[in-house]
Amino acid sequence: MPIQTAIDSINNNQGSPFGFKNRIINGAMVIDQRNAGASVTPADGTYTLDRFVCYLTQASKFTVQQNAGSVTPPAGFTNYLGLTVGTSANVTVSAGDYFLLDQVIEGYNLADLGWGTANAKTVTLSFWVRSSLTGTFGGALKSYSGGAYGYPFTYTISTANTWEQKTITIDGPTSTWAASTTNGGSVEVLFSIGTGSTYTGASGSWQAASRFSATGATNLISTNSATFYITGVQLEKGSTATSFDYRDYGRELIMCQRYYYATPSSYLNYPAFHYSTSAYTFVPFPVLMRTTPTVTATGAGTTFYEAGVALTASGYALTGRNQGISIQVGVTGGTSGYAGTFYPLFQASAEL
Repeated sequence: MPIQTAIDSINNNQGSPFGFKNRIINGAMVIDQRNAGASVTPADGTYTLDRFVCYLTQASKFTVQQNAGSVTPPAGFTNYLGLTVGTSANVTVSAGDYFLLDQVIEGYNLADLGWGTANAKTVTLSFWVRSSLTGTFGGALKSYSGGAYGYPFTYTISTANTWEQKTITIDGPTSTWAASTTNGGSVEVLFSIGTGSTYTGASGSWQAASRFSATGATNLISTNSATFYITGVQLEKGSTATSFDYRDYGRELIMCQRYYYATPSSYLNYPAFHYSTSAYTFVPFPVLMRTTPTVTATGAGTTFYEAGVALTASGYALTGRNQGISIQVGVTGGTSGYAGTFYPLFQASAEL
C-alpha cells in the first residue's frame, strides 16, 4: 500500500498518530488548576479537575478530588478523578434527578467526524474505572447544542475496588445533528452516578431526546460512602480502542488553559503605567482562550509599586479579552506618567 494511502486510511478510520487522537482533554486527570488536589463538594455546574464538570439536581451529596482515597492508579497512569458519595447522602433518585460527571468538547475538536452527514465517522470511548459497587453502569454521548440528541451506553464493573478498562464503540449520527463545528460546545461525554427515568433511554442507539444514561443502570449516588474512580478517558475516531494518547504535561496544561486560567498563588510582577489617578496594566494569557472569558479577582492587587515605593491601590477593575486581561486600579500618591509594577491575582473562565 502506498505510504500516503496508508496515512489517509489511518486518518479516516482510526485517527492520526501524529495529531489530536484523543478528543478528551485532561483524560489522565493530571491538571487540577482550581483545587490543586483539594476535595470539592460540587454544586450544579461546578468544574472539578480541569475540563470535567458536575451537573446535579441535589447539592452536597458527593465530593470530587484528584486521587481521592490514595489508591494505586492503573499501570501507566499517576492520577485519577475520585468521586465519593457522602456518608449520609440518602439519595433517592426521582424521575427528574441526575448526578453527572461531564466533559463538553469544543466543536473545532470534532468537526472532522462529519456527524449529521452520510459520512459520519464511528468513535470509540475507552477509560479505566474502579468502584466500590459492581453491576451495570451508564453514561451517554449527547449533543451540547442544536437540539436534544443522545446515545446512552452501558458498561459492567465486575469486581469491586479493582481497576477495569472499558471500551464502547459508537456509530456517528447520520442525521438530526446540528451541534457546533466551531468554538461552541459540540458533544458532551457523560458518566452517570445517578439518573432518573426522564433522562434515560435504551442503550446502544441515538435518540432524539436528552439522554444522560441508559435505562436500568446502577445509581451509585444512592449508596452512602460509595466510590467511583476514573482515568485514562479517551474518545477517538475509529471502531477500535488504541493506546492512551498521553500528552506531555505542558501541552495538556495549555490545552486546559484555553478554557480556564488562574494566576499562580505567588505574586507575579507585571509592568504598569501610572496615569492621572490610576495605574494600568495588561496581563496576557499563555494561550488564546476559547472566547472572551469571565474574569474574577482572587485576592490581590491592593498595591502598586512605583520607583520602589508601595502606593495604595483601590477600585480593582478587570476587563477580559480572549488574549489577556486589562487591569485598572485607582492609585493614591505617586507621580502621573511614571512606570511601576503591579501584582494581581485573578482567574479567567471561558468554559463551555
